Amino acid sequence: MTTTASTHATTTAAVAPREPWNPQRPSPMPHHRYRPFQDRVDVPVTDRSWPSARIDRAPLWVPVDLRDGNQALVEPMDTPRKRRFFDLLVATGFKEIEVGYPSASRTDFDFVRHLVTTDAVPDDVTPVVFTPARPDLIDRTFESIAGLPRAVVHLYIATSPVWRSVVLARDRRAVWRAVREAAERMVRRAPDGVRFQFSPETFNLTEPDFVLELCDGLTRLWDASPDRPVTHNLPATVEIATPNVYADQIEYMHRNLARRDSVILSVHPHNDRGTGVACAELAVLAGAQRVEGCLFGNGERTGNVDLVTLAMNLYAQGVDPMVDFSDIDAAREVVEDCNRLPVHPRHPYAGDLVHTAFSGTHQDAISKGLTEHARRAAESGVPEAQAPWKVPYLPIDPADIGRSYEAVIRVNSQSGKGGAAYLLRAHHDLDLPPRMRAGFSAVVQQATDDSGREITAKELYDLFRATYVVEEGEIALVTWSVQLDAGGGQGDGGREHRFVCTLRAGDRTGDHEGTGTDPLSAFVDALGGAGFAVDVLDCAEHPTEDGKAAYAECRVNGVTAWGAGRGRGPAAAVRAVVSAVNRAMR
Repeated sequence: MTTTASTHATTTAAVAPREPWNPQRPSPMPHHRYRPFQDRVDVPVTDRSWPSARIDRAPLWVPVDLRDGNQALVEPMDTPRKRRFFDLLVATGFKEIEVGYPSASRTDFDFVRHLVTTDAVPDDVTPVVFTPARPDLIDRTFESIAGLPRAVVHLYIATSPVWRSVVLARDRRAVWRAVREAAERMVRRAPDGVRFQFSPETFNLTEPDFVLELCDGLTRLWDASPDRPVTHNLPATVEIATPNVYADQIEYMHRNLARRDSVILSVHPHNDRGTGVACAELAVLAGAQRVEGCLFGNGERTGNVDLVTLAMNLYAQGVDPMVDFSDIDAAREVVEDCNRLPVHPRHPYAGDLVHTAFSGTHQDAISKGLTEHARRAAESGVPEAQAPWKVPYLPIDPADIGRSYEAVIRVNSQSGKGGAAYLLRAHHDLDLPPRMRAGFSAVVQQATDDSGREITAKELYDLFRATYVVEEGEIALVTWSVQLDAGGGQGDGGREHRFVCTLRAGDRTGDHEGTGTDPLSAFVDALGGAGFAVDVLDCAEHPTEDGKAAYAECRVNGVTAWGAGRGRGPAAAVRAVVSAVNRAMR
């Protein structure tokens, strides 16, 4: 064994990359053990039409959490958990729900009976039950649904060559015979209101002509019609190829199935290659009308296709998904509780961090986008929740799925000036001037680099105050007042402002006054009289719930610094100048 591995490594290492710019070298992993899909199944579609198709309506979504998803849980659901999950699916708007595998366990059988005996199934919802092609298990399945006014009985059997030879020990003829006998038994057992479904398990590894033979045979045997269609469900039981190959397989079936108007063409993609969502979307382009999957992608191995992602992908394209995820966190909480599995924080749409930006460039773009969205909505007279959505980095409005904007921007060492400014504005009613943001960003950067963690909105506000609000330093206003005097000034109709204060400077306290065209210039004049030459380079104010917030940039003895203050009337700007002077004179 050692010799073989060594020889293989030596052989592959000698192969040069195809491009001179690519420094990668062959891996020692034995990839030669595995066969590409084209050596395993022939897909006879060449003039494919699915690449130019568009999805303009939702397919029929069929959640299989209560059966396929349940089989993949470490702790399968009991009846109370299944019922809670079922009620969520109904409330979300699913109209066909796979509720169990009644012949597999007493728990599954009892849950289906629970739905029947408690009259839990609404009139517009059709339960689906799952059965293998065995007479005793088919009988047990029909016993479980006795009393339901409508149901779909889902028959399955594995069909691919490796399953036929290794698992079933049957050739194609024997598999068809088993399917036919099972289907005939289902016809004999089925009351009015029951429809049929067939899944050739491992469809994507099965010869297309054999799948067509099985499906068409069942369509005839079950006498499918447009008002009582049969569902042919074609699973990618284990993903083996890129999603375009699955689309080709579905398009072949879509084109060639007999009584096409009497067949609901369904797909059931798994996620072994991580492309389950892409397989489902391309399959719909190729003619699939129905998609089976699980909420948030639970399932064996890497999971079933994720119905939440599929539905919300349509929503993000302006297509009605026909299910309601307007409170996605509530849905996630139910699923996590019932499955006893967490939803990943980066899960599309539902993850805790999926709408969150830490990167400075992302934060700046989102902040500007949200501001522009509010402006456009106000300008057009449309509520923000109804206005067209065009915000960078956010494919949908988080509010549409019940998320607040509080977690959209969070600040750590990777963040920039826009993120800190956004949080101060959103949480503390502070709208920093653009030129002030860069300086505060450097302060935040140092704090987060030192701590190595995220900084909360409250910590950010405390850091801002500690940095820019310095009313006790080299100078401090003990008392002050401002008055309007008659005079030749230009402000207030030619009247002059007079600023009178008691100022502490170092260890000296004295009374000073100054005049100017506005309270701030009068204060600066008073500072000059006290021996402090102060130039106010910039001053910005905005209203707050408790008055005003002000930001002042001052130059003192050649040193420039920003300061901030809050208060009513001129107090905010005066306090901002005091803070700026104290910071400049440190």
